[in-house]
Amino acid sequence: MDIETVSAAKCFGGVQRVFAHAAATTRCRMRFSAFTPPGEGPFPVLLWLSGLACTEENFTVKAGAQRLAAELGLIIVAPDTSPRGEGVPKDPDGAWDFGQGAGFYVDATETPWAEHYRMRSYVEKDLIEAIAAALPADLSRIGISGHSMGGHGALTLALRNPQAYRSTSAFAPIASPMNCPWGEKALSRYLGPDRAAWRTYDATALIEDGARLPDILIDQGSADAFLATQLKPDLLVGAAAAAGQKLTLRRQDGYDHSYFFIATFIEDHLRWHRERLG
Repeated sequence: MDIETVSAAKCFGGVQRVFAHAAATTRCRMRFSAFTPPGEGPFPVLLWLSGLACTEENFTVKAGAQRLAAELGLIIVAPDTSPRGEGVPKDPDGAWDFGQGAGFYVDATETPWAEHYRMRSYVEKDLIEAIAAALPADLSRIGISGHSMGGHGALTLALRNPQAYRSTSAFAPIASPMNCPWGEKALSRYLGPDRAAWRTYDATALIEDGARLPDILIDQGSADAFLATQLKPDLLVGAAAAAGQKLTLRRQDGYDHSYFFIATFIEDHLRWHRERLG
């Protein structure tokens, strides 16, 4: 596999790298960051999916996760949030919440997005193949987490394919993109007007339709500016309660949507995942 090491730096006895590789699913070169703890491995893996307007860099430089990942013996991989590069379409209006930087972890079916915007398949296939080729990873032990749009991605990827992930968590996820402006904009453009096709990319709808996980951990800040209009966690909580899906939503008083919120509670999530990854 064609994998380029873009950068590498020693960090807490391990190595923080950024890789670039050709991805068949998105038909462009993709980047992902990967922290590898000290030792020979193989190590369990936590996939982190970032939110709107992010790249592979945001979590890597802002979350402060490497110290504990080194202690726990945990690889953390953070892919980019969309395809990029020459020929990859952008939002024609230059918006930050659609197009490049806003792949929504879906496989688009509508022109012109369908050729490149296949982030669901990228995470499920090309990224895993790149991890296998580049890192001392135990791919039988993968957890998944993310923030905002990436929290939506983590929940929907796991609910659709529960055998692929041993643990699932999220920070301030878009809990029901079918029922918020960000999601309605993205899903209608990527998937077309048929709302029935959107349900496979909506965690609340997936649970309503029978998808299940062993358990889910979510942290949500009470001072999040997007809480009422975009995130709507109570929709997910209600669906989980009605379905008997185990879900812990921790409402964190005074915290907003930023990486300061993530950095505050990332240790809890890393330890939670490590327990379940064995």
